[in-house]
Amino acid sequence: MNVQGARAVAFDVLRAVSEDGAYANLLLPHAIARQRLDAKDAGLATELTYGTLRRRGTYDAIIATAADRSIDRIDPAVLDAVRLGVHQLLSTRVASHAAVNESVELARRHGGGKGAAGFANAVLRRVSRDNPGEWMQRIATGARSDDERIGLTTSHPVWIVRALRRALTAEGRADELEGLLEADNVAPRVAMIALPGLAEVPEDATAARYAPTAFTTRGGDPEGLIRSSQGRIRVQDEGSQLAALALSRALPVREDERWLDLCAGPGGKTALLAAEALAHGAHLDANEISPARAGLVRQAVASVPLDVDVSEEDGRERAARMPGRYDRVLVDAPCTGIGALRRRPEARWRKTPADVPDLTALQQELVLAAFEALKPGGVVAYVTCSPHLAETSGVLAEVKRALGDAAEELDARAVVREIARDEIDLPDQADGSLRAQLWPHRHGTDAMSIALLRKR
Repeated sequence: MNVQGARAVAFDVLRAVSEDGAYANLLLPHAIARQRLDAKDAGLATELTYGTLRRRGTYDAIIATAADRSIDRIDPAVLDAVRLGVHQLLSTRVASHAAVNESVELARRHGGGKGAAGFANAVLRRVSRDNPGEWMQRIATGARSDDERIGLTTSHPVWIVRALRRALTAEGRADELEGLLEADNVAPRVAMIALPGLAEVPEDATAARYAPTAFTTRGGDPEGLIRSSQGRIRVQDEGSQLAALALSRALPVREDERWLDLCAGPGGKTALLAAEALAHGAHLDANEISPARAGLVRQAVASVPLDVDVSEEDGRERAARMPGRYDRVLVDAPCTGIGALRRRPEARWRKTPADVPDLTALQQELVLAAFEALKPGGVVAYVTCSPHLAETSGVLAEVKRALGDAAEELDARAVVREIARDEIDLPDQADGSLRAQLWPHRHGTDAMSIALLRKR
């Protein structure tokens, strides 16, 4: 077993996330391939990477206590090496001496020699003297408020803890906060999609609970299944599948409808919409402002025998160029991403409350532009991978106020219930809106918000 190689991969990804703003889910597979890790070592590298990222807030509090200094006074490369070591000491079965020695060597190699190694060694040996429960008690006791205590022990920034509590309270479910925060720190089971009309769910797979296109396998690397299906079977969160299907199945499809995926990158929902459009004789256009992500969209739809034009423009300008053109528009809007912390754990450390106003303003502008691109009777789906009320209820309320009688809100909860294989728990929202809110702890999906507006 190449444990050292797995550690090296994890450390390299952690450094790229910290220094370059890289996304672990995109970088890790390439790093594993470069090291030629087998399945077992790849699994270890994945656990070390995602586990360290998920629990970073907790580990930083422990490191600061053990080092008797704030983490911003620690060399970034040394800090990542120590984080990786703390994760192994407190959350894995890796032998303590190996966790310490290998992390110290990483600090020596990447952080400046003997001094860095000595510091890392002292901190990690201090951490290793106490068990996880004792460390949790210690950092909880030092918290300045209940919310800070919750944030430290569950590794969530305080602002996210509060945002999630408010979103649950809006459903009368504030008592579910602990379960939600715990769910964010558990590796999600890999959900797959079989593009409707183009692929069948494998016989040895298990149908997912809600999305009719979703399934799970018994484990292992899904890459072989993806390749053998020529991309018509792929990995996709069940919540994302439900969001795309909510648009394509909100109303019966008439032949020759034209659809638009306005913020399409990286293309998972686009591919599902393309398969749905193909099955119903509709046409699909897509748009993505980032050229790199637009390339991913083109790759995603390549397996669907439908001509999907992918433009690379600001979504607001793209929609404004086509007034009254489309029957259905998906606005999978840029957002804080705090609904996908299971799969993208670094997202919790990337955004701050200061980012929310700009994001909500952009979301409003995108939805209003999309609405103008609709034909009479057309539908726009406003989707975020965030349950933050400012990004969901707040934006929806502002859009409805701006559109007035021109817009009719469709019952997204009823649409999702109709789509779902099994009964799905979607409570009323305190603001009276009809949007559907999915949750990791309740549905096993990302926390997708889905709202549907129809042009009268």
